[in-house]
Amino acid sequence: MLAYELYTFDKKKGYELIGVLPERRKNPMRITMDSVMNWGKVLLGDYMDNKKIFFKRVTIDDFTGRMLWVDLSFNNN
Repeated sequence: MLAYELYTFDKKKGYELIGVLPERRKNPMRITMDSVMNWGKVLLGDYMDNKKIFFKRVTIDDFTGRMLWVDLSFNNN
């Protein structure tokens, strides 16, 4: 399963994982960095409070739930 780990950075706490979003779109042409970020902002709502967020694209094994692969080339840094 394709998913996105959403992170924020705090100067005191460092990097903080704030959520994992599973990819549900069937058409890969609709998947863009902006669409992932917008979806994350909608789901996280007021929690974000104008914090900068970023994500890592990951593949998760459907059976074990373990992360199999990280695609940093799709990152939005």
